[in-house]
Amino acid sequence: MLEIRWHGRGGQGAVTAAEILATSVINEGKYAQAFAAFGPERRGAPVLAFTRISDKEILTRCQIYEPDIIVVLDKNLCTMEGVGEGLKDGGVVVLNTDQRAEDYLETFSNAGKIAVVDATEIALRELGTPITNTAILGALVRVAEVVRLETLEEVIRQRFKQYADKNINAVKKAFEGTTLFRSGERK
Repeated sequence: MLEIRWHGRGGQGAVTAAEILATSVINEGKYAQAFAAFGPERRGAPVLAFTRISDKEILTRCQIYEPDIIVVLDKNLCTMEGVGEGLKDGGVVVLNTDQRAEDYLETFSNAGKIAVVDATEIALRELGTPITNTAILGALVRVAEVVRLETLEEVIRQRFKQYADKNINAVKKAFEGTTLFRSGERK
């Protein structure tokens, strides 16, 4: 089973991203679940979302404490306690940041891969708003290959209707613009 923990802020679309990914995985014939854990439900407050993916039925119904992948929709969350906590050794981190992946080696010391993309800049350019969820999905698909890009696009088209093309463009730009750092590249 592949477990993904999403860290975002209210209004960035972390919960929606987790749901879009789960729907895409299900559409490809696998099992998936997506759910969220909220604190105070307000725009800008930290939000956690979770996605599980498996070839078999998923019976687990709790938060993800030891994720294979951590996705961070706001680089400022990296300074908060617990963001990198529990990441499995050799796990993957996908970050929305304008900084280099190497700048996060200490924060995510046991990561096997750190992928960075400026999802905020892409969202502003493609959507006209800093909602980074679809852009970060493009980065995730690029580095983790959890679902085919075409399947993700189909789900986005169904979910966002008249805004689908803009969101698909954000996915594609992030897919192309993601930079990957592998742990074997450390000096």
